Amino acid sequence: MRQFIYNAIYLIQQNTMDYPNKTDKNTRNDLANRLFFRLYQCTNMLHKTGTRAVEEEGLTTQQWAVLGALSRAEASEGMNVGDLAKYLKVSRQNLSGLLGRMERDGNIELVTSTLDRRSKIIKMTSNGREVWEKLAQPKIRNYYESALADFSTEDLFHTLHYLLKLLSNMEKIDRTE
Repeated sequence: MRQFIYNAIYLIQQNTMDYPNKTDKNTRNDLANRLFFRLYQCTNMLHKTGTRAVEEEGLTTQQWAVLGALSRAEASEGMNVGDLAKYLKVSRQNLSGLLGRMERDGNIELVTSTLDRRSKIIKMTSNGREVWEKLAQPKIRNYYESALADFSTEDLFHTLHYLLKLLSNMEKIDRTE
């Protein structure tokens, strides 16, 4: 098995990798297992190394994602908790503790919706905007450059394409459960 992996890596590096038989279920299952395990590893490394990149600002990768979502033009008036949870692909329960910590740190505020008094709107505070734009963003850009150092622009387009395709399929699974 180890030799197979070394050969595959060599062929990939040489851009001469033969594609496996598309109908062979064992091959597809083996590749799927490797793909999902690599995604799992990448997720863990993103949390570990991404948090390290912004920890001086008191942020984690989860907080980085919230501030990034709230920094978008379409969220300039804030987002309700349900919409933010849906955008980030997390449960409202998982988001609740995170928002509490971010509010305590002064990066966001939760205000009552003028449309529905039972609903809370999450807004980035001026402190949160300063942390995001002036402190975190330069470090995040450096992190991206380091993490994507060996990727061409074409590689980035292809990677994004396939991740969006995978995300779409996973959203279909989520809707049927």
